[in-house]
Amino acid sequence: MKSKSARFVLVAISFLFASALSAQHMKTHYDRSANFAQYKTYSWEQVETRDPLDVDRIKSAVNAALAAKGWTRVESGGDVWIVAIEGGCRWRGFGAFGPTTDRYEDRTLTVDLETKTKKLLWRGSSTDRLSHNSDKNIKNLDKGVEKLFKKFPPSSYDEAQVELLSRISHATRQ
Repeated sequence: MKSKSARFVLVAISFLFASALSAQHMKTHYDRSANFAQYKTYSWEQVETRDPLDVDRIKSAVNAALAAKGWTRVESGGDVWIVAIEGGCRWRGFGAFGPTTDRYEDRTLTVDLETKTKKLLWRGSSTDRLSHNSDKNIKNLDKGVEKLFKKFPPSSYDEAQVELLSRISHATRQ
């Protein structure tokens, strides 16, 4: 009985580990001194990918995310330039009982927003596991970019600080 329980626990842990590895991972950071309210237009400077078909997909996903935030794309001379680089790595899996024959390929998309003077304002990166299904990969790319820009543009204050400042402002007006 202990053998079956131990085996079940190992299998369960393997599934949890595998699902954690296949989830999208996001990171964003930005110049805390930047006033993002002054930027409303952007132009594409560069998109680097391993697959030329991904260039338009990446641009489309980022364009949609920024349009939803009220930003406007211009062919040249935007307030901000965008550089997007897609990279990845391949590796062999490791199962609960040793190496497996499974091979994985991860994709990392890094999107930089820079001023005209090439000063980095904001950087976001999204990493996900590629599938053999192209439609799924496109959907994951769109979802990853949407998540990257969810809290864009960044605020100088977090939600708790905004609430506190609102209360103070309201109290002083009374």
